[in-house]
Amino acid sequence: MKGTRPLTLGEIRKVARTFEGRNELRDRSLFILGINTGGRISELLSLKIGDVFQNNKPVTDLQFSKHQVKGKENARTIPLNSDGRQAVRDLIRWHRNRYGRAYRDRALFASQYPNGAMSRRNAHDILKAAFLKAGLNGKLATHSMRKTFAQRLYNATGDIFIIKELLGHKSVNTTQDYLGFNYDEVRSISETLSGLLEGDEDEEET
Repeated sequence: MKGTRPLTLGEIRKVARTFEGRNELRDRSLFILGINTGGRISELLSLKIGDVFQNNKPVTDLQFSKHQVKGKENARTIPLNSDGRQAVRDLIRWHRNRYGRAYRDRALFASQYPNGAMSRRNAHDILKAAFLKAGLNGKLATHSMRKTFAQRLYNATGDIFIIKELLGHKSVNTTQDYLGFNYDEVRSISETLSGLLEGDEDEEET
């Protein structure tokens, strides 16, 4: 979603603590997988259990196939880190607690109906509620998870071409537009510009 911002590390931790209720594991895992894979919400919701859990354990590499990605973008494979693998384990536990077992062909993020997938609207509402409960402000939506993944990876590597491949963009120009700026850095710079009401009225900026 155009204009949405990424989350800071502190905000990620706040949001992760907000989930509760019978679907706590499912909802938190959606958030954790989103910020650790950079998947669009449509891609995440299209996943089946068999895509992420094979040979009785989480996969180490998550593939978004051609039929799952947007438009003409490329299929891509994302290394699934330890947080992502734990989210998969939590999802499997949620499925087993709720349905008795985790069926390979069942939607990973199941809806209230056993054979249905969570809708994009439901995912939006779940995450929006989590952002509000965490006390966050600014333009935040499901796409903030993808932007968070991209920004954190760019901060760690400084390599826009890696980001391009992992987001599935066809052009690095798209990735440049997508990343925009480092939100944490802008927040820090903005803070240095505060204090305008302090000091003498005749004082000039240097």
